[in-house]
Amino acid sequence: MSLTLRTISREQHLAYIQNLPAASHCQVPAWADVKTEWRSENLGWFDRSGELVGAGLVLYRQLPKIKRYLAYLPEGPVINWHAPNLDDWLQPMLAHLKQQGAFSVKMGPPVVIRRWDAAAIKSGIQDPDVKRLRDVEATHIEPRAFEVSDRLRKMGWQQGEDGGAGFGDVQPRYVFQVPLANRSLEDVLKGFNQLWRRNIKKAEKAGVEVVQGSYEDLAEWQRLYEITAVRDHFRPRPLSYFQRMWTVLNSEDPNRMRLYFARHNGVNLSAATMLVVGGHVWYSYGASDNIGREVRPSNAMQWRMLRDSYAMGATVYDLRGISDSLDETDHLFGLIQFKVGTGGEAVEYIGEWDFPLNKLLHKALDIYMSRR
Repeated sequence: MSLTLRTISREQHLAYIQNLPAASHCQVPAWADVKTEWRSENLGWFDRSGELVGAGLVLYRQLPKIKRYLAYLPEGPVINWHAPNLDDWLQPMLAHLKQQGAFSVKMGPPVVIRRWDAAAIKSGIQDPDVKRLRDVEATHIEPRAFEVSDRLRKMGWQQGEDGGAGFGDVQPRYVFQVPLANRSLEDVLKGFNQLWRRNIKKAEKAGVEVVQGSYEDLAEWQRLYEITAVRDHFRPRPLSYFQRMWTVLNSEDPNRMRLYFARHNGVNLSAATMLVVGGHVWYSYGASDNIGREVRPSNAMQWRMLRDSYAMGATVYDLRGISDSLDETDHLFGLIQFKVGTGGEAVEYIGEWDFPLNKLLHKALDIYMSRR
């Protein structure tokens, strides 16, 4: 199979993505407009007949003072990762990016390597000798993913640092997903643990109302998000970031981004943003007040978002990043504990990979990043 690669228009890229069952929200053309500090390019792979068979959004970050770039394809590119001729897909991409002034390429193949169901995770948490998810026997292993990793290593790609819980610029290696395909909503609810089901009932009984918000409500979202940032000790993104995200993503597709609030007696207690691409739905950002926790607004909101995803025909509801730590003393343990209650599964991707086109500059970037 002879493949050629060239820059494509945003329209071509979007049309290709929209014909797929799912692709990452980081690989839709509008994501480039969210990340304004990066320059962007849409790449297309064409087969011999001239048909578009793959696409990728590349973000370029310039090095200070010199015209050289880090080229980044977050959760992409969207190609046939299990093709035996993976070289034929990636070599033209590397040649093109080098021509564009890239000194290093970072990509995140959307290839799943392992899955752990809720029961396996729970038994891991209960075992005092188990400290990490990878110490627990996986419920499902994808052998083809190991082949992809081997091929990448042979081509000279290097496995990046573990994305951990996915905070910051690196995309998460471990995520938590609730599968929706071929399940009834009743099945999904039955999969929730007792505590979750009890909390959903508690919220209902207390009169917690979950509503969808609009662009005008983003300031209220920001209020709750900044309360969360203080409580959880992270630096919040500015309101302008979420306003831009809403505007550019929903201009591309009116259903790409949604906003939800859980309120009690007219007061908003928690909020979340949701992203939709094809059959894949992500719970993207979450926020909550320090008050009203006893009426369980977050559980009510997740259940509503899950039901809406199901009604849209989604095949997966993605709760995004988790740490692989099962140690109860770890500050990130609460994340997996909250998410595992939905009865979904922990999913491990093969992680992010780097290709140094200029070893010296790549090393310099590594040193700079480790000092930040």
